[in-house]
Amino acid sequence: MRITELLSKESIALGVKVDSKDAAIDYLVNLHDAAGNISDKKIYKEGILKREEEGSTAIGEGIAIPHSKNKAVKRPGLAAMTVPDGVDYDSLDGQPSNLFFMIAAPESGSDVHLEVLSRLSMLLMDEDFRAELLKAADKDAFLAVVDKYENAKFPEETAEKPEEKAVEKAPEKKGFRVLAVTACPTGIAHTYMAAEALEKAGAKMGYALKAETNGSGGAKNILTDEEIANCDGIIVAADKSVETARFDGKPVLFTRVADGIHKPEELIQKIVDGQVPVHHEEGGRKESSSANGSVGSRIYKHLMNGVSHMLPFVIGGGILTALAFLIDTLCGFGATGGSNFGSMTPLSAFFKYAGGLAMGVMVPVLAGFIAESIADRPGLAVGFLGGILASSGNAALSGYVWAGDNLGGFQSFISKFGFVAEGGGNTVSGFLGGIAAGFLAGYVVLLLRKICSKFPKSLEGIKPTLIYPLVGMFIVAVLMIFVLNPIIGLINTGLSDMLTALANKNLLIPLGIILGGMMAIDMGGPINKAAYVYGTMVLATASELVAGGAQLSDPAVQACYISMASVMVGGMVPPLGIALACIFFPKKFTKAERNSTVSNIVMSCGFITEGAIPFAAADPLHVIPCTLVGAAVAGGMSAAFKCTLMAPHGGIFVFATVGNWLPYIISWLVGSVITCIMLGLIKRNVQE
Repeated sequence: MRITELLSKESIALGVKVDSKDAAIDYLVNLHDAAGNISDKKIYKEGILKREEEGSTAIGEGIAIPHSKNKAVKRPGLAAMTVPDGVDYDSLDGQPSNLFFMIAAPESGSDVHLEVLSRLSMLLMDEDFRAELLKAADKDAFLAVVDKYENAKFPEETAEKPEEKAVEKAPEKKGFRVLAVTACPTGIAHTYMAAEALEKAGAKMGYALKAETNGSGGAKNILTDEEIANCDGIIVAADKSVETARFDGKPVLFTRVADGIHKPEELIQKIVDGQVPVHHEEGGRKESSSANGSVGSRIYKHLMNGVSHMLPFVIGGGILTALAFLIDTLCGFGATGGSNFGSMTPLSAFFKYAGGLAMGVMVPVLAGFIAESIADRPGLAVGFLGGILASSGNAALSGYVWAGDNLGGFQSFISKFGFVAEGGGNTVSGFLGGIAAGFLAGYVVLLLRKICSKFPKSLEGIKPTLIYPLVGMFIVAVLMIFVLNPIIGLINTGLSDMLTALANKNLLIPLGIILGGMMAIDMGGPINKAAYVYGTMVLATASELVAGGAQLSDPAVQACYISMASVMVGGMVPPLGIALACIFFPKKFTKAERNSTVSNIVMSCGFITEGAIPFAAADPLHVIPCTLVGAAVAGGMSAAFKCTLMAPHGGIFVFATVGNWLPYIISWLVGSVITCIMLGLIKRNVQE
């Protein structure tokens, strides 16, 4: 379907002034309504906004192509708008957008929006086309420019049967010297822009080039076996996995889709000059991706696969848990719930149980999907086990009954080092251990695949169902139980001893700084747990002192409550600090991260530090120092103000038990603002 068939004078506006993304969307929706393309503006706009939540449709170079396949669309249509002064539309390149095409596609129709998107993306790669559209004096001139460039780009088409003509012409494409495959995560604009840029550069340089697009509508312009065999090399410009087994034995240049758009001549020249290594599939893998070119980008890709799958568990579980605290507070148990706060009523217990289960699997999910990204499906189960061991630690010896006391040497070794006696220390390694377990599991499975690649073909069926999971789980379990978890246990014991020593010396402000900081380093891991366990331990000590006749005002009792206050305020800082940074420094975070702003505020209020885990896991070198400093400042301020807390959990829902509550809130907010500002200063802008 040609672009000129979808545009009408009623759906074009030139020289528009809008001051926001939402205003631009409203203007374009109104154009569609004026052209009679839609039946309900509200429903259609909801579809546009839903698509924008998945990622901005502003693709750079001043271009934005919002689109929706929507039940409110009566007939396929385009709305076009020029904004000479530009408007911030969350463009991928961070620049204002000044040329808009909004696509309306009927819900029950074919994927007309994908066809139009690909066609628009190819035309808009031409800088002259964009410039002439922006200079168009009136709507007739605008339509004439579109018609001129569309005819030049697709001369073989007729308005009646464009698809038939394209199908007839396809078999004539033979003997391409350079081939390409393009793919972006959303499979829409950048995929086709890279293909168009490469084909255009090839024609300019005098080299026949064919580009296969792996878009959201499936692979198009697919490379044939004959074309692959006869070409000099293949360019894979992709930011997601594409099939590369067919390229085995051919020179293949792996790069980003952005390089396909911005550096096409350079990529083609490397193929022509023979500067590209021959590609060989590793261990029979059927897929590869652009990330193969860089160790850092490979690690980041694997890590983000785990983080993206973990995020819903953190948000859903965290909010369910916060609701449990809210219910108990409303029922009057804020000051009396103690260690059972959050489960004092059947309803609150239900929310806390469900939320706790969801939060409990987030580390296994993180580890499992890191491993799955590295080693495909065989890595998933092995990574899950590593994550469970990281989040649960080594089993308690008291839960086992050994068959006799006279254990052999090897059995004795297992009993002493593979299990933790009751009261023998914490071996939970938390999300940092989960990250380690995920990478460990993934590369263990890759190693097993390489070792098993020489096995007889008759064993092919049992590799993924028996050999990889059995041997992989055994190796990961040994390393987690006998190496990583015991090391974590030693660290935990040392931290507890240090905290006790500071308390005995009455160094409450340094103690508050350390406790607050510890809560924000690994958010649920051994360091965080050491601080929290210490806080609950001193609460028990305070109860014993009071039961023995001590007054609440006694310095020893006050020191216990001051310590617990520093623990909780330190744990409340990371989620709120990150939420503020998402608001004030949005370019530092992905769309998915910004969408968790409200949930992080809720989790901060409920003292659920784990809300910060996805951010820390995605960028630990920049995020953890910021949360650490902010939480440490909050903990130190709380101790300096001699704020006290008599409850072990609950956040704002137990503020009734806080002594000096106003300075306590100030400490929380100051620490959060510090985290926010530091993130804005040291965290890099993200590229979505």
